[in-house]
Amino acid sequence: MTALTSLTLAQARDALRRKEFSALELADAHLAAIEKARALNAFVLETADHARDMARTADDRLAKGQAGPLEGLPLGIKDLFCTRGIRTTACSHILDNFVPDYESTVTANLWRDGAVLLGKLNNDEFAMGSSNETSFFGPVVSPWRRAGANTKLVPGGSSGGSAAAVAAHLCVGATGTDTGGSIRQPAAFCGIVGLKPTYGRCSRWGIVAFASSLDQAGPFGRSVRDCAILLRSMAGGDPKDTTCADLPVPDYEQAIGASVKGKRIGIPKEYRMPGMAAEIDSLWQRGAQWLKEAGAETIEISLPHTRYALPAYYIVAPAEASSNLARYDGVRYGLRLPGADVTDMYKQTRAAGFGKEVRRRIMIGTYVLSAGYYEAYYLQAQKVRTLIKRDFETCFASGIDAILTPTAPSAAFAIGEKGRADPIEMYLNDVFTVTVNMAGLPGISVPSGLDAEGLPLGLQLIGRPFDETTLFSLGAVIEQAAGHFAPKPWW
Repeated sequence: MTALTSLTLAQARDALRRKEFSALELADAHLAAIEKARALNAFVLETADHARDMARTADDRLAKGQAGPLEGLPLGIKDLFCTRGIRTTACSHILDNFVPDYESTVTANLWRDGAVLLGKLNNDEFAMGSSNETSFFGPVVSPWRRAGANTKLVPGGSSGGSAAAVAAHLCVGATGTDTGGSIRQPAAFCGIVGLKPTYGRCSRWGIVAFASSLDQAGPFGRSVRDCAILLRSMAGGDPKDTTCADLPVPDYEQAIGASVKGKRIGIPKEYRMPGMAAEIDSLWQRGAQWLKEAGAETIEISLPHTRYALPAYYIVAPAEASSNLARYDGVRYGLRLPGADVTDMYKQTRAAGFGKEVRRRIMIGTYVLSAGYYEAYYLQAQKVRTLIKRDFETCFASGIDAILTPTAPSAAFAIGEKGRADPIEMYLNDVFTVTVNMAGLPGISVPSGLDAEGLPLGLQLIGRPFDETTLFSLGAVIEQAAGHFAPKPWW
């Protein structure tokens, strides 16, 4: 990596304003890094010419003193975000060569503030996966390796391309989406910071939908500060999304370094699950100790319905996916295969266009919504969801400011190692993260240590609705105590 690509987003922003280099030089350095790192398969579309045009515009604005908050900063965008005039496929064959004529609200906000688009990042097909192995463009390879081994590891999912690109210094930051942990889990696997904001903090308009009541856009960065800077630009009300909260957006960066003295941190006993790896438990205890040393108080709490979260999630999410993905029929856009009649055309197109995991979830979702099963499955899952949300509300009402848990039950695993014979094995990767989505809360994963094989592990902080500021201040404490982690380039 070069000196320019080693900079964090905040460092690059400050250096650009000091005119130590140009936005075009910064973009070119990252484009060269992307070209050298194609073995990672992090990008599914590189937009070099577009990036250079945006960088030149940024340099003009910097020269005139008109710089936006993200002026000249090169970002990667998950291929779930629609980008005007630039191919957007959700990494699915069924959206082959789809080029939207509109821009998602989140990416429009980033371009408004001066960011530069390097390209579109790989993800699990329609964001359905925990390892980035379901993408039509092939799996993303983690920039990390086990000590003394060359085994290819997963970067986590579904936002695996985003996490891998940020960890490998291919961009200074990236966007992701989180439906059940798809920002936080890959952030933990790749040793970077990932934030899932409160549901409604960022607009979902122009983001290819998976499960509409769970999906939320959020940032990846190599530091807590970087994510705070990105979220300020990404967030905000949007009349095109009725679920988007029209609330003021704080200057989240001000939370970095703020005192956490007197903060009450909940440690949920239900997350200490049977068979938990000793090093995960040890990391969790170490994180609690770091917060106590900074002046916070840790308190054991109970979230009694946690054990029902994963099965309830894997009813609600596929049900919404079944409904959302019904629009891909070969008629209006994307892939279209001929058939004997219109019904046969639907069948041929969807069978060829959707991958195995997407078809599995559509079938599960269709089943739980069908006559005779809706009350038994979907309605019950929604009732459980209400109880999970109530657990958190009770906890926060008692004076708890945030909750500390592990992010994932293990470090990254090898490509092809999990889920082939038993899909539930893969679903268990979301065991610590899905509750946050079910309750609509914000959550951040902060890199907190390395396992015995030299792979990164993360700790998760869960906050009150729309209180991302507290998560940034607490996350910065853990980050300072744990230090930063970076893979040794092998690609």
